[in-house]
Amino acid sequence: MEDEPEPPLQPRTQIQGRVLFLTVCAAGIGGTFQFGYNLSIINAPTLHIQEFTNETWWARTGWPLPDHLVLLVWSLIVSLYPLGGLFGALLAGPFAIKLGRKKSLLVNNVFVVAAAILFGFSRRAGSFEMVMLGRLLVGISAGVSMNIQPMYLGESAPKELRGAVAMTSAIFTALGIVMGQVVGLRELLGGPQAWPLLLASCLVPGVLQLASLPLLPESPRYLLIDRGDSAICLAALQRLRGTTEVMVELAELEEERAACQGQRARRPWELFQDGTLRRQVISLVVLGSAMELCGNDSIYAYASSVFREAGVPQEKVQYAIVGTGCCELLTAFISCMVIDRVGRRVLLMGGYCLMTCWGSVFTVALCLQSSFPWMPYLAMCCIFAFILSFGIGPGGTVPLRLCAFPWRLCLWGPLHWFLPP
Repeated sequence: MEDEPEPPLQPRTQIQGRVLFLTVCAAGIGGTFQFGYNLSIINAPTLHIQEFTNETWWARTGWPLPDHLVLLVWSLIVSLYPLGGLFGALLAGPFAIKLGRKKSLLVNNVFVVAAAILFGFSRRAGSFEMVMLGRLLVGISAGVSMNIQPMYLGESAPKELRGAVAMTSAIFTALGIVMGQVVGLRELLGGPQAWPLLLASCLVPGVLQLASLPLLPESPRYLLIDRGDSAICLAALQRLRGTTEVMVELAELEEERAACQGQRARRPWELFQDGTLRRQVISLVVLGSAMELCGNDSIYAYASSVFREAGVPQEKVQYAIVGTGCCELLTAFISCMVIDRVGRRVLLMGGYCLMTCWGSVFTVALCLQSSFPWMPYLAMCCIFAFILSFGIGPGGTVPLRLCAFPWRLCLWGPLHWFLPP
């Protein structure tokens, strides 16, 4: 009698891919997705929040708030988000070391829950100050998660997948921007009565992360090097890789742990004094500064007025804005697929060259739009071309170059929020 064939074993790559995919999604939905989402949802209720500010002041004092002060309050509401991001970036390093990567992402949702409560009850309480405080809190949350998420994923992924996994930060940012634009449509939560719910909807990604991330393992590097727990590190590695054959990777982590013994965490200014790191630090500052100062966020700010000048009806402008976010999301996926074939340097140089070209044409088109009837259409095309160039170049490539080592992220984090867009 012939032996019955044994059922085929589940391939290691399939198990590894599933756990890693769930880890990426759980970290990303409450990480860079939240950053992009909260960055874009504030655009839809601009007029509604300004009217609410004026009405609130009138109810308190019996006098309307002058237009320039309404604009000042609105400017504070918008600018408190990057200010909170700066504070969050400074908190990310201590959080990552004391709490761990995964627990830091989970605890970080406390800021999101508090902000959602403030947003949701601000209209009923008649307090625009609650909106301001809520924006500060979601900014702190974004600052923490934007540093810890790529650190957590980079330390959890195997070497051969680390580049692709790092690219997911840019993909989730673009996805958050698009989702914020879609949810902010007038047909959904962009109406005059629904804006508190729109701002409070940041709670949904936070709840999804709180429900999913505890089921996944902690960063093996943190478990071994920071906590010194070899047994739990081995269990995390085996679960992430889908196999028990992880001794080679564990030995590499042990070597790194031995090299780090007796060394304290360096302060940012000490990195410049180390000759072996100086070129890396300079490259980091240049790349990060160029990305923040390239003007991509400013292009988004110009988009509405340019679309109106091109003849797009006011009620249809919101759909064109969604198209700009879809462009960045599309190029984030394209960059992820071609980056290993083309190389980071080519994408960076090509992206910046194209952005320079389209930015120059855009400036000329804005200057001459009253002289030639077709100039507004050229300006509109330049907006899409500029965003596409950013997405396929620095938008995805710069974060990838920063994710290789934790100290790079801790140095780049404050720089990301300190420099104006």
